[in-house]
Amino acid sequence: MGTRTAPRTVDAAVKASPGVERFAPAMSGVWAVVQAVALSFTFVLLLAVVALLGSPDAGADHVPWAAAGRVATGLWLLGHGVPTGDLTLVPLGMSALALFTAYVSAKRSAIASPVAAGTGTALYLTVVLGVAAAFGVRGGGLALAAVGAVVVGGGGMVLGTLAQPEAPRIADVADRALGALPPVLRLGLRAGAVALAALTAMSAVLVGAWVISGRSVSSDVITALAPGWIGGIVLAVAQLALVPNLVVWASAWIAGPGFAVGADTSFSTRGIVEGPLPALPLLGALPGTGWSGTLGSLSPVAVVACGALAGWFAWRRLEPELVRWPDVAWVLGGAAGSAGVATIVLQFWAGGAAGTGRLAVIGADPLVTGGLVAAEVLVGAAAVVVAAHTRPWRFVSRSVVPEAWRRR
Repeated sequence: MGTRTAPRTVDAAVKASPGVERFAPAMSGVWAVVQAVALSFTFVLLLAVVALLGSPDAGADHVPWAAAGRVATGLWLLGHGVPTGDLTLVPLGMSALALFTAYVSAKRSAIASPVAAGTGTALYLTVVLGVAAAFGVRGGGLALAAVGAVVVGGGGMVLGTLAQPEAPRIADVADRALGALPPVLRLGLRAGAVALAALTAMSAVLVGAWVISGRSVSSDVITALAPGWIGGIVLAVAQLALVPNLVVWASAWIAGPGFAVGADTSFSTRGIVEGPLPALPLLGALPGTGWSGTLGSLSPVAVVACGALAGWFAWRRLEPELVRWPDVAWVLGGAAGSAGVATIVLQFWAGGAAGTGRLAVIGADPLVTGGLVAAEVLVGAAAVVVAAHTRPWRFVSRSVVPEAWRRR
């Protein structure tokens, strides 16, 4: 009855061992990364095993773990932006899976601390670089692996730790991280994020309309493939992994330049130039000739509308009587710049090559698309902010700009 029992919770263990307390945040970040990597890789590995078991040459007497491991490693690295041979097209659904597992693991296991997020990000980076090097990736591929690890793993770790109840708000963290920038520029950056979110939502709705419009073509492809139930599972997961790519390409279609799925092809509002495509049912959702023409050419107006929404978002957070023309320029520049740069990154990440020959060119031109999105967002935001600044009595605004700027 007089013996002491061992602590049964992490908090109790830390209190019982004060020397462990200063290492607890770092160790929680390590444990979160171990879970995240194990979860995401196990999912890809099981998918690879199912795919190989369903192949005609597979034997029924053993599970092809070695071959599945090589395939899974390549796909897992590809989800982090690491090219594997001639395949550089990143399935964004795979990237989202890795980010989600990092987010969930950090939210569940990591302590809400910058040390936990930093340690987890460093370990995730080390793991991805180590796996890539062991897989034979060299040079620029390792640089892409580092960027992908920080964006996917680090992003998931940061978001997961900030999602905990005791963590500070994301907006507060962003304000501290960008504290050296003028508040009106920070407001413009947030407005650009609003415009990009609205454009992404429009793109997702458009892809849904494309899927419904092309369902007969997709059905014909599935019938011709006759994949069976195992092949059907693999095919469904593969298509889900590419749906985010199609959403990103759709934003290029709305903005104007369009995108390609193969060399010498073009899918844009100006017209459709098709060519031979892989037998993938999802590609039946690509827009046909009925989506181009006069009505389609007006699609950039939708991006201008997203810019107008961003301008309204920014103006609602300004004090009309204190706004000067340089402040207007900061807001508009931040909105257009953040939307344009983010679009360039997304289009670069969503495009690439799916092999050699015709499939070496897939996606939209990142610089052209980003430039047009920035210009269209600028037009829409300026239409609202400039009009509100010159005629403030027609707009109702609410100031949430920091007090330090309001006193200027």
